[in-house]
Amino acid sequence: MPHPRMLVLAASLALALSPMAQAASPQSSSTAATSPVAANPLLQASALPLQYPRFDQIRDEHFLPAFQAAMAEHLREVDAIANNRQPATFDNTVVALERAGLTLHRVQATFTNLQGANTNDTLDAVERDMSPQLSAHRDTIGMNPKLFKRIAALHAQRDKLGLDAESKHLLARYYKDFVRAGAKLSAQDKAKLKALNGEIATLETTFNQNVLKELNASALVVDTRAELAGMSDAAINTAAAAAKERGLDGKFVIAIVNTTGQPPLAELTDAKVRARLMQASMTRGSRGGDFDNRENVRKIARLRAQRAILLGYPNYAAYSLDDQTAKTTANVNKLLGELAQPAVNNARREGADLEKIAGAPVTAADWDFYTDKVRAQRFAFDEKQLKPYFELDNVLINGVFFAATKLYGITFRERKDLPVYNPDVRVFDVFDADGKQLSIFLADMYARPNKQGGAWMNEYVSQSSLLGTQSVIANHLNIPKPAAGEPTLLTFDEVKTAFHEFGHALHGMFSNVKYPRFSGTDVPQDFVEYPSQVNEMWAVWPEVLANYAKHYQTGAPMPKELLDKVAASRKFNMGYVTTEYLAAALLDQKWHQLTPNQIPTDVLAFEADALKGAGVDYALVPPRYRTTYFSHSFSGGYAAAYYAYLWSEKLDADTVVWFNENGGLQRKNGDWFRKTLLSRGGTADAMELFRNFRGRDAVIEPLLQRRGLTAQ
Repeated sequence: MPHPRMLVLAASLALALSPMAQAASPQSSSTAATSPVAANPLLQASALPLQYPRFDQIRDEHFLPAFQAAMAEHLREVDAIANNRQPATFDNTVVALERAGLTLHRVQATFTNLQGANTNDTLDAVERDMSPQLSAHRDTIGMNPKLFKRIAALHAQRDKLGLDAESKHLLARYYKDFVRAGAKLSAQDKAKLKALNGEIATLETTFNQNVLKELNASALVVDTRAELAGMSDAAINTAAAAAKERGLDGKFVIAIVNTTGQPPLAELTDAKVRARLMQASMTRGSRGGDFDNRENVRKIARLRAQRAILLGYPNYAAYSLDDQTAKTTANVNKLLGELAQPAVNNARREGADLEKIAGAPVTAADWDFYTDKVRAQRFAFDEKQLKPYFELDNVLINGVFFAATKLYGITFRERKDLPVYNPDVRVFDVFDADGKQLSIFLADMYARPNKQGGAWMNEYVSQSSLLGTQSVIANHLNIPKPAAGEPTLLTFDEVKTAFHEFGHALHGMFSNVKYPRFSGTDVPQDFVEYPSQVNEMWAVWPEVLANYAKHYQTGAPMPKELLDKVAASRKFNMGYVTTEYLAAALLDQKWHQLTPNQIPTDVLAFEADALKGAGVDYALVPPRYRTTYFSHSFSGGYAAAYYAYLWSEKLDADTVVWFNENGGLQRKNGDWFRKTLLSRGGTADAMELFRNFRGRDAVIEPLLQRRGLTAQ
């Protein structure tokens, strides 16, 4: 996914302070507000190529004064636009807003992106301080009556202004952004909305910081090496090193990732250890103590519902979906509801297969372990056979990059001269087919205790012909870093994730728009996952797979019989995969379709009732995220929008059919996808862009077939 961000008024506000990210910077300092503005590297564009950030100069103490100076500058720019004595024109109002706030954009983009990748206590404090201030800043602009009057006047005569299609769409987008921000409210209601927004921003920050802190606090401590039987020697050595770092010499620490399921569950042979690991994961945020998120959830849900009602919507989900391609809660409920029963039916059949091979009842903690055994029995291979063929460098260079070169003609060259915020980060120049530089790409692949969980893409610099900028883009994964001297071997899921996140990167790199408001992945949340999901198809495309799936020791290609088994097993376990996702997506909707007086007192009881009511309360398949650590939903970003992955997958599955029908991995296909869709960003209605590419609306049959959901 792209780095979660709140939808903001315009690119002049750029990236809002994303509550889903955590504070980060390579250095710490206790002198947070003493840096002289003149020496602050955040307050001027970097002189490095493509305005690549000066990670070597940026310090923690730069952020707070940079935010304050940049917000003040932005307000001066906006006031000049709002108080312009000349009649409103598209150039002196809308284009002027697009050019405003560039310093704040730079500060926010750098801070938000770094805090997700390399957190520390100092910048956690900056985030807590700045979240409500940035919320108030956005409100000051979005509710500025003089500014809105100018935009509304232009919008009323939009058909008479002689604007090109992108400019006309930008004007319409500005008008809607301001209305959704409360520009039409009375002065009294504007004050209420500002107060709500400030409270929500603070609570989202608290929720998010609790999630990350408890990830570290919940790491499972194991006393003996024998209890880790089934894990590779390299993984056990990593667990021993993690324990040593915590002062637990002789013990072993298994890190927790933010999903409910934990990767070691597929390998651990000790059922008691599996149960402990799953328990540690599932109880996060709900077991009391400093990181308990239950009250934060209740408050966030109530305040979001109040905000939606103030803006004229029945609930927060209705407010959110009005700005997505799905449009209504009824449309989302219909999609999720139609898939729930077939998904659970398939999952129950899969569960029955697990119990047959286990010879006894199994629990959620046992699912991955016995799934590998069923896979081995049915397809004569298990995941462990794949990992030696998925070495990280091969996957990235000879897989992800190779596919992009074949499909789009772009090329890559690693460079070591640009500064990075962590030694593990790699930097690449990206060149277009004509040899001209297209972008700079950062690859941050390893997990760290101070790094946000999951995987995401973000942009430090976005493309815009108005501003003369090209993209600087980063991909982040959370691959466990092996002990020194050991190879980095990926699971098949991690391979697919690498291709997925690079699909987001391509969406940003290929952006060819005038206005920064429409750059790259600035599209509806239920459309943004579509291009990235399409890019996953190349992970298993024969020509691509053969180029990167090579044994890390011998260089031998993955045997054809193993490749065939991987292909044959692609629908395997899809009942589980679909059900765990649907359960989370349904929870997200259930919470955000509540009115303020419907907020429950017992968060976990509500969760259980919601899952049961939706028909997805299958104990062996818990939600991918439970409520109290559901960062997508309660830290901003994907609130009331977690359904977006499935919504986008309908488009993705139909697009894969198109590629297959037209010859697959060929430049003509990549060029068409780039021209009609990837390069267009948010310059037109998202579904219009899809129809321009596909020639028709998407159909659902390819998605059902992919997920094995045709059988009832």
